[in-house]
Amino acid sequence: MTGLFKSPLFLVLALWAAGLGAAAQFAKIVVIFPELQAHYGETGAASGYLVSLISFVGMALGMVAGVIAIQIGLRRLLLIGLALGAAISAWQATLPGFEPLLLSRFVEGLSHLAIVVSAPTLIAQIAPPKHQGAALTLWGTFFGVAFAGVAIGAPPLIEAYGLGALAGAHSLYMAAFALLLAFVLPAQDRRAAPAWPSLGGIARRHVTVYASPFIAAPALGWMFYTLTFVSLLALLPSMVDPSQRALVTASMPLASIASSITLGTWLLRHVSAVTVIILGFCLAILLALSLLFFGVNAWLAIALFAALGLVQGASFAAVPQLNPGLPERALANGGIAQTGNIGNGIGTPLALAILSLGYGVGLPLFLIASYSAAIITHLALARLRRRRKPADPT
Repeated sequence: MTGLFKSPLFLVLALWAAGLGAAAQFAKIVVIFPELQAHYGETGAASGYLVSLISFVGMALGMVAGVIAIQIGLRRLLLIGLALGAAISAWQATLPGFEPLLLSRFVEGLSHLAIVVSAPTLIAQIAPPKHQGAALTLWGTFFGVAFAGVAIGAPPLIEAYGLGALAGAHSLYMAAFALLLAFVLPAQDRRAAPAWPSLGGIARRHVTVYASPFIAAPALGWMFYTLTFVSLLALLPSMVDPSQRALVTASMPLASIASSITLGTWLLRHVSAVTVIILGFCLAILLALSLLFFGVNAWLAIALFAALGLVQGASFAAVPQLNPGLPERALANGGIAQTGNIGNGIGTPLALAILSLGYGVGLPLFLIASYSAAIITHLALARLRRRRKPADPT
């Protein structure tokens, strides 16, 4: 039985499940957002920070989390993130005042970063080479799966036990996986850890990472993906026939997950992850052109998310393909966390500003421009990789 718990398959699934807990740090607020607004009364626009404070932490500290992972070890960083997340959710379950709750969301952003940087790096390390692409494609589904699970489970839970029950359940989930992973994850040798960098060293590390076409490529492409993904989830359902809104809302993230774990996994066995990313963006451009000429409808919206699903899984699979060393992988995943939060943070306001201009072509053109920029970026970085050796992140 102990052998089963130490098997690569079990460890990958356990790490993915820990990632669901990290994604639920967003979902536990978003899914019950109207109820939280009603509970806390007239908080105005400040209530939006309950969702976005985690993203702000990621914008500023995503790469720092990668540096910390190199210093203290991936296993330790993951366990700290899970334990901190469990403690914060337990306190949030008491429904503290609004200002203390906001402060807790900022601290929770540190927990979230620790998990999303360390877990995929560990998955790439643990998964056998021939299954690495499939394992990281599975990891790429963690956000959509967590939102779907919380959306289904939250209403009966809070109806039976009150508004704080969702945070309480999340705390128990995080604590359970902290204990499980503390038991099953092998200890890591920290003797080779470099000296802690200075603040100036961390700043220089950012320059080194984003100047490297190997480390930076997954993160820079990911930024254009997140620039549109959340905004489309928020906006497209309101643009289709009202009778189809529920179908579109539920089907868009599911289509993304389905294409990622089926077609995306199959493609990764035959071509490079960057090729799959570019293919996904190309298909998304074709579908955005369809939106431009035919307008928004339910099936085009769902198909667009299916195309983006190829980008989703392949972006994480690109990290180990382009970066053979663990320090580089940790920094690359830190970059994904950082640019992903930048995209999430500015994408929806930017899309809303475009829609407010009143031009029906605005949103499709925004999508075409974003995905074209992603393709150009990946092609340019691929050309640079053919000329350079991988950068030393230390």
